[in-house]
Amino acid sequence: MSMTQVYQWCSWFKDGRTSLQDEPKSGRPNTANNDWNTARVDELIKVDRRVKLKEISLKLDIPKTNVYEIVHDKLGYRKVSARWVPKMSDEYKRQRVEIFQILLHLCQQEGDENVDVGPGGPSCQE
Repeated sequence: MSMTQVYQWCSWFKDGRTSLQDEPKSGRPNTANNDWNTARVDELIKVDRRVKLKEISLKLDIPKTNVYEIVHDKLGYRKVSARWVPKMSDEYKRQRVEIFQILLHLCQQEGDENVDVGPGGPSCQE
């Protein structure tokens, strides 16, 4: 930190400032990160999972930084192999581990020819 900045901070606190947080900024509020734009960004990603942030920004006329915040922070997407995919929740990860442990247990007991992994999870065929 520069000495100029130190002197400025000292001056602010001598004048009665008590908070270390930034003061509210003047100017227009950020209106790009609203529910309407979030829904439009989500729709574009669902149509084309390989769409780029810059393309979304140009199509929707939203600044790229706002598109980034919507995609990563609000929608929870991340890039995997050049595709946008939802982040896996901790609950979903836990369920996956439980299902595969059941499957492993069934394979060890019955042999893998009797195990069926369908939409509902692993089960034994009799």
